[in-house]
Amino acid sequence: MRVERDALVDSLIRRGYIVSSIVEEAMRRVPREEFVPARIKGDAYVDTPMPIGAGQTISAPHMVAIMVEKLDLKQGHRVLEVGSGSGYHAAVVAEAIAPGGHVFTIERIEPLARFAEDNLKRTGYDDVSVFVGDGSKGLREHAPYDRIFVACGAPDIPVPLIDQLADNGLMLVPVGNRMYQDLIRVERKGDSIIRQNYGGCVFVPLIGEFGY
Repeated sequence: MRVERDALVDSLIRRGYIVSSIVEEAMRRVPREEFVPARIKGDAYVDTPMPIGAGQTISAPHMVAIMVEKLDLKQGHRVLEVGSGSGYHAAVVAEAIAPGGHVFTIERIEPLARFAEDNLKRTGYDDVSVFVGDGSKGLREHAPYDRIFVACGAPDIPVPLIDQLADNGLMLVPVGNRMYQDLIRVERKGDSIIRQNYGGCVFVPLIGEFGY
């Protein structure tokens, strides 16, 4: 399905979602068909969210591209993902921060966490570690993180995630209600937090102590 993958990436470049060579190369390398249920593999390169079980979805490729671009990833970064899903987004990030980087991803639904872990192992992403737990509380044991991104909508920016963000670190989190959110980027500068709003998006709700 390499032809379909390249066609999708070419389309994302034309539409302005991919602007950097780092994100382009990462999305050309990751086989999205390996991160969706077998019954929908044939549609893996349609630019739309897709169901992955347990009421959850894999984000549309253009949203993955937007988030990876806004994170301004560098080689060697330590990254926390909240909401592992199928593991696809973590794989794209892992490509962007290689070599030397590591992605820590946390998923509250254990069968999905195992699905993501199996997908990542099968495709060779040994630089991604999957955990089961309440992602709204982050993953304190591996903090601080250079980058954090939340793949579900929160009522507000979870305080534990701000606490686990390294100085000069960046975080992306959709903030709003259960139906519609704004994509917010948070930059930590010492004790100061700088917020930037990138506009509307739609994610499944963040469930947990600091979510819904």
